[in-house]
Amino acid sequence: MPREPAERGRDRSRRSGRRAVGTLLCVCGLAGPASAQQRTEPPAPVAGAEWPELVRRFDAYMAADRVVGGSVALVRDGRIAARHDNGWADVANRRLVDDSTLFHYGSITKTLTAIAIMQLRDRGLLSLDDPVVRRVPELRRLHDPYGRIDSITVRMLLSHSAGFMNPTWPYRDAAWQPFEPTSWDQLVAMMPYQRLHFPPGSRYGYSNPAFIYLARIIEQLTGDPWQSYIQKHLFMPLRLHRSYFGTTPPHLAPHRSHGYDIVIGANGRDSIIDNGAEFDPGITIPNGGWNAPLEDLVRYVAFLTAAPGADIDPERVLARGSLEEMWQPVVAVAPDSAEVMGLSFFLRHTPQQATLVGHTGTQAGFRTFLYFNPANRTGIILAFNTSHERNPGAAALEDLLAQSFSVLRGGVD
Repeated sequence: MPREPAERGRDRSRRSGRRAVGTLLCVCGLAGPASAQQRTEPPAPVAGAEWPELVRRFDAYMAADRVVGGSVALVRDGRIAARHDNGWADVANRRLVDDSTLFHYGSITKTLTAIAIMQLRDRGLLSLDDPVVRRVPELRRLHDPYGRIDSITVRMLLSHSAGFMNPTWPYRDAAWQPFEPTSWDQLVAMMPYQRLHFPPGSRYGYSNPAFIYLARIIEQLTGDPWQSYIQKHLFMPLRLHRSYFGTTPPHLAPHRSHGYDIVIGANGRDSIIDNGAEFDPGITIPNGGWNAPLEDLVRYVAFLTAAPGADIDPERVLARGSLEEMWQPVVAVAPDSAEVMGLSFFLRHTPQQATLVGHTGTQAGFRTFLYFNPANRTGIILAFNTSHERNPGAAALEDLLAQSFSVLRGGVD
């Protein structure tokens, strides 16, 4: 399935605290998730008969890609209908993945930024058709071979159709270069050495910097730093009490999963690299900085699906009509693809089937997937703490996602 390109979190040379753990895995008998304890919540009646097959495919993918640890949750009407945890959150300290484990969700963070923009639109502070340079005049520094930088709108940023590049930091030739730009000034200094890659509005082109520019708009209109705005206007009303950005607070640190990369060593063999529990996303937090346990993502799905009985009021965050506006097709992700882009949400959209809505994330070894069906208020959250450079489990992942989509649609795939 088409997904957003891998982010700079896969760059192995710029993260501190990394260490090889392949030898440790072998010595301790922890070479794969099958040797770690697995925990599956008993499938409740609402989980359906397809849940055991989903668990089987989940474990098969973890084995095929040598994933160190992961979790999957099936959400119905805003509550966990079933959950399965497998493997290790921290191999070195022999800490298993459990229902308190904190994962990093990468680009799923972009949906928070987009919802914040829609909140400001609904308050009359901006229009989706406003030129972006009205709020971010620094963008005029980019090389614009099409002469259309002034035509880029907020809507184009939200739908990845503005023409900007994908990576935030395009320079990869030296280990001393930062993991990501650390400040707005540093990002602005890079702009004269970047260019528009296609005419604005002409097609889809995934862009991480686009969401830094959206965050800049939020900060200028509200006077709040982006993180403070999201905390006050999304996390607090949704009661996402264990969601955070940046360094893990001490009271949550024992539950933080490490991120792992499996890379090709000099001898041609795979090596497992422990990235540690912390990394600095720098200025890129608005496009990929969300950390949380699965339970907070369950509450987020409850909000997105307006689940009855959930102890939140979705309308306090965003009007239902505005949220559903974000799920309307804007631009095709690829020719002949069932996936299209709305306003920062991917849509699996065909005339014959219910539209599924969601986003994925890949950063610092973590891989995450969040999809839901607004029609039946069902969602699936997948979180893994490992990325494999060879990606030998690609076919198994496709099987897992196909089963996930089948479950979301009620078994009609």
